[in-house]
Amino acid sequence: MGNPVRRIRVMVVDDVSMVRRLVTNALGADPAIEVVGAAANGREALEKIPVVKPDLVILDYEMPEMDGLETLREIRKLVGGPKVIFFSSYTRQGAKVSLDALWQGADDYATKVTADNLAAATKCVQNELIPKIKGLCEGATDGSGVAAPAAAAPASADAPGAAPAVQGATTQQPSIARADVLAIGASTGGPRALSTVIEALPADFPLPILVVQHMPPLFTRSLAERLASRSVLRCAEGVDGALLEPGTVWIAPGNWHMTVVRDGTDVRIRLTGDPPENSCRPSVDPLFRSVAEVYGPSALGVLLTGMGQDGLLGARRIHERQGRILVQDEATSVVWGMPGAVARAGLAQRIVPLPEMAGEILKHVTALGRRRASVV
Repeated sequence: MGNPVRRIRVMVVDDVSMVRRLVTNALGADPAIEVVGAAANGREALEKIPVVKPDLVILDYEMPEMDGLETLREIRKLVGGPKVIFFSSYTRQGAKVSLDALWQGADDYATKVTADNLAAATKCVQNELIPKIKGLCEGATDGSGVAAPAAAAPASADAPGAAPAVQGATTQQPSIARADVLAIGASTGGPRALSTVIEALPADFPLPILVVQHMPPLFTRSLAERLASRSVLRCAEGVDGALLEPGTVWIAPGNWHMTVVRDGTDVRIRLTGDPPENSCRPSVDPLFRSVAEVYGPSALGVLLTGMGQDGLLGARRIHERQGRILVQDEATSVVWGMPGAVARAGLAQRIVPLPEMAGEILKHVTALGRRRASVV
């Protein structure tokens, strides 16, 4: 038996003592987590971080002396500093602030919710924070003190029928028609990754873009507005019945699955309240499945950074219909869960560093367009 993996060291930073106690007790009940410190404001937190050496900081926004965003900027200056989960209210302002934090370097965010009693509040905190903490911090145990099994290694380039798992490798798929749609799935770390990709696409980008980012309603609206302000493309929350047109980015609204349906010669958005998939609504899988059915071999899917494996089954459907899948590489992902699952399953045509993803999309689209033109 190998050496036990130490618990994840967490610091809680919030100016409300009751919240600090609640979060500390809720997290401390998990045997994989150790709360090693607490602070009432950012200045106090910055003094304590070098002493208690947390792996992760739970960071509130509204605090005296130094607020959460200013504290975050200072934490990001630390060499080998801790990961940060921004902890804000579930309001329109909370959504905006959380997105500001993600853009300035927070690894993830969590929403403060109200509850009727202490037990309910504790459960809410545990459900909201513990999976994110474990997903962001390597070395979490299963509570027995024994390290969890390592993830399976990516498929070998020599494995029969598998997509190569080395950066830049390609599968041997037959030539297909050019891509007519771009579908993107993302979760943890997704907003910044989406911004990196979408901001780099030109105004004359020839495809409609459909995006599922795991977020609740107010947050997806703020994300669409933020992307619209930074991109030359039109960006908006998905609207039921909206016509897909080139150069428009549609963000799946929180609490709705976004799919596409054929309407004569047109394709339109269909929003559904079907049950969550992979504990998510919106989920990537329904979007990818519908894109595969409507577009077949002319579908291009992209999986960016994210926890879990949402998008795996949908990517398999795109692959079966001869569409193409690109995934972000592990080195540039905040969490290589979603893209890693697709890569290990042998479904990715290419594994691409985030800074190169927009260029790869453009290269892929134009290459497929030339291939089709040479056949017609």
